[in-house]
Amino acid sequence: MAKKSGFFAELQRQNQIAARQRQQHATAANKAQLAAQRQAETALRQAQQAATRAQKATAAEQKAAEKEAQRLHLEARQAEVDALNADLASTYEAIDSILAATLAVDDHVDLEVLRSTAQHPPFQSEHERPLLPPPLPAAPPEPSYQAPPGEPSKLGGMFGSRKKWEELEAHARQLHEAAHAAWRQDMERLPHVHEQIRTGHEQAEQQRLANLAAARAQYEAECRQREQDTVAANQHLDELIQGLAYGVESAIQEYVSIVLGNSLYPEVFPIDHEFEFNSSLRELTLTALVPPPEALPKAKEYKYVRAKDEITETALPQKEAKERYRHAVAQVGVRTLHEIFEADRAARIGTIALTIVTETVDAGTGLMKRTPLVAVAAERDHFVSFDLTNVVPHATLETLGAQISKSPADLIPIDTSKGVRGR
Repeated sequence: MAKKSGFFAELQRQNQIAARQRQQHATAANKAQLAAQRQAETALRQAQQAATRAQKATAAEQKAAEKEAQRLHLEARQAEVDALNADLASTYEAIDSILAATLAVDDHVDLEVLRSTAQHPPFQSEHERPLLPPPLPAAPPEPSYQAPPGEPSKLGGMFGSRKKWEELEAHARQLHEAAHAAWRQDMERLPHVHEQIRTGHEQAEQQRLANLAAARAQYEAECRQREQDTVAANQHLDELIQGLAYGVESAIQEYVSIVLGNSLYPEVFPIDHEFEFNSSLRELTLTALVPPPEALPKAKEYKYVRAKDEITETALPQKEAKERYRHAVAQVGVRTLHEIFEADRAARIGTIALTIVTETVDAGTGLMKRTPLVAVAAERDHFVSFDLTNVVPHATLETLGAQISKSPADLIPIDTSKGVRGR
């Protein structure tokens, strides 16, 4: 059998996930759940702050601070319990309304909404900004001669003092001449230094422009690839639309994959599908894989035990847990039939042969084993006459002549030796 897959099926599935998340944020139950979570986080933070204050308090303040910390701790734990119970209630509500969730929407998929246009991000590159020219070193100041201090008067002073000064003056001139010679060399090199700096900047700017051109070429190549992918996707969409119009088997099968990709179940109860369409019989053979019974929560509610400072879980009565799983499986069956028949406005699919199975580990082999829980064949004209807003899903399956496990939660299999139409 074909498995639910394909570009359009996955595209629709991601769109539906995003839509469900937006819808969840808008529901009252979700708002209450988020409010409980925020209250729990706030209470926990306040309790931690109070505990810190209690540790820093003076002896006179210690008792009052500890009392306040204890009060806030109790509030935090209770808020945590409220958040857990809100989440649990939301989960059970989603499971119990598996069928109702799809009756409020039209499951037909307008394939034209899947037509795509290439979306190009704006071009950005670190090489777009021109490099600023680096500053050129300025010419060093020309050294000036500084005579040694204390020049003796031409008419006065001792001979020895003048001789000493003349020696200092000769040394000063030597130093000046050396400094001036070095300055001349620096001045002679300065144009070359400037030229090197300019050349280095020009080379760096040329490299920047080359990098920018390479980045733009890569961006344009990516844009062309997106355009090509879009053209190919739209061409495939045109072929799918045309194939559906002519009743091509592969096109009908792909459309079914899109419809099932649209069908989002509660996060704790995901469904997978395998299917195959026979155009000569106008029959869709489909297997729905449901989670095992242990996938559902087993708690009835959460409570805070103050004496032990623990959050405990009250177990859901076994009968109630089994009934919820049984009801969920039956809802999957009716929902699957409804979604496909409603989506197939051209009535290409005349019959659906549906089997619902679950997978668990075989205790004897340690390998995964499939257990069939429901098998039903539904004729389109008969099924679409039902008013599903008023039905009990289990009774609907019985009306269709389905084989139903005596106890799905206990993994009691049905007899599939005679196929979906045999009892």
